[in-house]
Amino acid sequence: MLTRRHFIQTTTALFSGAIGAIGAPALAAARPTAAQKAAWDAQVTPPNFDLMTSNPWGIHPRFLPTRVEANDRLVPGDVHVDAVARYIYHIEEGGTAMRFGVAIARGNLYEPGTYTIKRKVEWPTWTPTQNMIARDPELYGAVADGVDPGPTNPLGSRALYLFVGNRDTYLRIHGTPTPESIGGRASSGCVRMIMAHINHLYPQVRTGSTAHLYSAEDSVVPRS
Repeated sequence: MLTRRHFIQTTTALFSGAIGAIGAPALAAARPTAAQKAAWDAQVTPPNFDLMTSNPWGIHPRFLPTRVEANDRLVPGDVHVDAVARYIYHIEEGGTAMRFGVAIARGNLYEPGTYTIKRKVEWPTWTPTQNMIARDPELYGAVADGVDPGPTNPLGSRALYLFVGNRDTYLRIHGTPTPESIGGRASSGCVRMIMAHINHLYPQVRTGSTAHLYSAEDSVVPRS
């Protein structure tokens, strides 16, 4: 049986310490224009933004973006989600990775596995799944027809769509309008990032890349 220690040791083996500073798809009635996207990007990006030090959201400093060393067995371009530590890593060429803080899904809604990123969208629309509506009709029933793009949309500024083969899993790596959730368990299945952070990550991730979502703490057991 895989244990909590196994996953902590696995993450430690894949990534070293810091090097130092440096939902479901929907069709919108009208996609935002380039000018509207730029205005929204400016709205969710702090003044004088520095990727590794800016923290107007008050998140724990360990969740700020950091470049770390990566095991040379890892494939550049892939992403890895450490659900225990609440990190996402994007593997770079040359043996490094960019690490960002994330929030993951509540309870058994988190789905570890290996996925392919087959779609990327700037300022996506969002529609709750039928399972979400059935699970919490008071919360999701009012938005069953979907939410238009914008800074308050649950998918935020960018979304990476996770597939298994040609099947859309309805799992996303996406921005969030609730940055205070970073480091916790808050979503209905997706991996959340601060919008200014995923705006930086988004152009670095290619469609066809692999996303590895590792098990969370409630799916492993302590070693006796």
